[in-house]
Amino acid sequence: MNSVLLDEVRAMQLELTQIRQDIHAHPEMAMEEVRTSALVSAKLKEWNIVVTEGVGQFGVVGTLKSLRLGNNTIGLRADMDGLRIREENDVPYISTTPGTMHACGHDGHTAMLLGAAKYLAEHRDSFCGTVHFIFQPAEEKLIGAIAMIDDGLFDRFPVDAVYGLHNYPEKLGTFATRPGPVMAGGDQWVVTFHGTGGHAGALVHLTADLTVLQAQFILALQTIISRNIRPVDPAVITVGAIECGSFQSLNVMPSTLCIGGTARSLTQSVRNTIQRRMKEIATNLASDFGCQAEVEYTSVAVPLVNHVEQTKRAIKAAQAVVGEENVDQNMEPTLAGEDFSYMLSKRPGSFIFMGIKDEVRCGNLHSSTYDFNDDAIPYGVAYWIRLVQQELNN
Repeated sequence: MNSVLLDEVRAMQLELTQIRQDIHAHPEMAMEEVRTSALVSAKLKEWNIVVTEGVGQFGVVGTLKSLRLGNNTIGLRADMDGLRIREENDVPYISTTPGTMHACGHDGHTAMLLGAAKYLAEHRDSFCGTVHFIFQPAEEKLIGAIAMIDDGLFDRFPVDAVYGLHNYPEKLGTFATRPGPVMAGGDQWVVTFHGTGGHAGALVHLTADLTVLQAQFILALQTIISRNIRPVDPAVITVGAIECGSFQSLNVMPSTLCIGGTARSLTQSVRNTIQRRMKEIATNLASDFGCQAEVEYTSVAVPLVNHVEQTKRAIKAAQAVVGEENVDQNMEPTLAGEDFSYMLSKRPGSFIFMGIKDEVRCGNLHSSTYDFNDDAIPYGVAYWIRLVQQELNN
């Protein structure tokens, strides 16, 4: 464990905690990160880091060159957006934006990368090359990474490798990752059934009952995972919304019914199977009921796949900070989604998880009582610093 580096970083913790809590108190939704981007830019400029604003609309990139000559470059990425959730914490820095909060720790991610930027700016002789600090908008909508890439992120700020980090509710002072698939590809789907509609009493025998159809459709959906996907391939299909009829007219059988949800998987072949079988089931059931089906299936994010060599390097850096025994090198993949996957599809790199749980503070991600643990800040900052010093001194 690198106690010297952690002690150096802990000397910055009060300042970084204040930054984190300020961002927490002023959360902004995806592609609305006006204040957060301005705060990030101001801090980077204060530390004499070259700043490029408006990358992908609200993205910010800070560029830091070492004092020593070096041609190697590295990209470090943090996300900045919040979620549409009403916060229920009892803290002085509770969200001041109605119905919006930082329920996934992006405030902590931003503060930790800012901490690393400040430290490295003060220690430009500790590495040899260029660091691009990438502050990304709109991760929660899985569109921010694409927006930055489409705006020339890696053309304007070339990197040999790019790395990402996310907090998770495991023991404070631990890290976890793995080579290969780590996070799921995310898809959204909407199925619309069209029937005739009719009287809910006297004329039921003349009307296709879409409510019975949707019940069978939902049950049949679950057979895709259990009977069409290999048991060793993780995948999930979830119904998130059903719309039909009116509580003001309970004696009317609806003529249109919409069902929507998500699908998650780790490989393209599984995604293809889910999409194909969903369309077949919807079409065949609709035909059996004398109805029509429309299926919209949209890919939202590709699976996040860590590159082998860069994952070895990420593990090495994490071990240097917290010790080998505190780094899980073969974590189980998760079916959560993350648009850092698009960056990894363009450049080599790796994504790592950092535990923030202690006896007092932690919460489930995306919950109304979640709050990033500020005692975790030094671990994330130290990881970023060690990774840069390791990769830009070879």
